[in-house]
Amino acid sequence: MTYDFLTGFFGQAIKLTLLLSAPMLVTGLVVGLIVSIIQTATQLNEMTMTFVPKIVAVGIAILFFFPWMMQLMTDYTQNLFINLNSYIR
Repeated sequence: MTYDFLTGFFGQAIKLTLLLSAPMLVTGLVVGLIVSIIQTATQLNEMTMTFVPKIVAVGIAILFFFPWMMQLMTDYTQNLFINLNSYIR
């Protein structure tokens, strides 16, 4: 295993991790921003008002993006097992 191979291998793993987490993070960010703007405009500072909409939105995002996420993970794992012989050398 060369340095370039390890760098590429871990780069792919980090890229996959970012792709898998991005939909939930962006959804939580957008919903949190909207709730913060509403709280600022109405001057309601209820703590549960920020968490409950985020949890619901992230849950919906997980349900919506789950097939795509599973396809990414399956493709990565299949590629890993197919090329296992070249990784061992």
